[in-house]
Amino acid sequence: MALIAIAADKGSPGVTTAAVALAAVWPRRALLAEADPAGGDLVYRSAAAHGGPLNPNTGMLSIAATARRGLVPDQLWDHVQPLSGGLEVLVGLGIAEQAAGLAGLWPTLGHAFASLADSPNAPADVIADCGRISGDTPAVELFPHAALVLLVSRTEPESLARVRDRAAALSVKLHGGPRGAATLATPLIGVVLVADPSSSAKLAGQVNDMLVHAQTGARVVGTLADDPSGAEQLAGRKRGRLEKSLLIRSARKVTADLYQQYGAAWAASAQAQQAHQSQQQAHHGGQQPQQQAYQPQQGRQQPPQQGQQPPQQGERPQQGHAGAGR
Repeated sequence: MALIAIAADKGSPGVTTAAVALAAVWPRRALLAEADPAGGDLVYRSAAAHGGPLNPNTGMLSIAATARRGLVPDQLWDHVQPLSGGLEVLVGLGIAEQAAGLAGLWPTLGHAFASLADSPNAPADVIADCGRISGDTPAVELFPHAALVLLVSRTEPESLARVRDRAAALSVKLHGGPRGAATLATPLIGVVLVADPSSSAKLAGQVNDMLVHAQTGARVVGTLADDPSGAEQLAGRKRGRLEKSLLIRSARKVTADLYQQYGAAWAASAQAQQAHQSQQQAHHGGQQPQQQAYQPQQGRQQPPQQGQQPPQQGERPQQGHAGAGR
């Protein structure tokens, strides 16, 4: 149905925490992709489903060679590792220098991420943790393929000013210029605030008014609880009932609101794409366009059949990096 790209302008507002939390409670099957060119954190924070460490060489690093020969969306699953709680993840790069191996491939990855939702074999929405996007980070090349770009921000005045300016800059880059309320374009630029739950509703309204007034083309789409204890549980550094934490409860509300507002539009877009593909097949006499058939690798675990859930009490949380985030 969708590629959701999550990023921040500067500082450490909690991009990875937000990405993991949203992926864990996503209503459909979700694949979490650590798409930060500066490197990922989950390999250091999370255990694999077999109880051992994640393989740092299987993920974004291993997919580079495949993508250079062309990438069928289902091939993404050959580079995925399941975490201990069940969430499927494309492990990020180890260090920033490895990003050179993905040079020129980010649009290919973006197309594969967006198209995975329409896979006839193992469809899933992709939630991409893109880290910080200030400067000329190549992760921005994923954004034109996304249904939604989420900017994560805390609520200090300087953070809000930065997210406003970054949203406006993205609107120019992706849409050709700033846009008012009546001219929203795809991908939608949304803002997720990390805030104290007691004041989050009021703050969300104020920040949304600021974004509208500045004609950034962005909207506040929800708030995540500023919940250090929940973030520690999500990172696997603290035990407890993660599903009852303020962080996960707020993540459930964000995902529910997103699907209520945009799920129908994403589904319509997918149907339009399928109709276009059917027309292409008819034009070719009912034959599929020439493309090498995808064959799953032997021994590869299939994606989960339902949306991921946070671990229960007494179980090691499946997701990594929390706390300050990136």
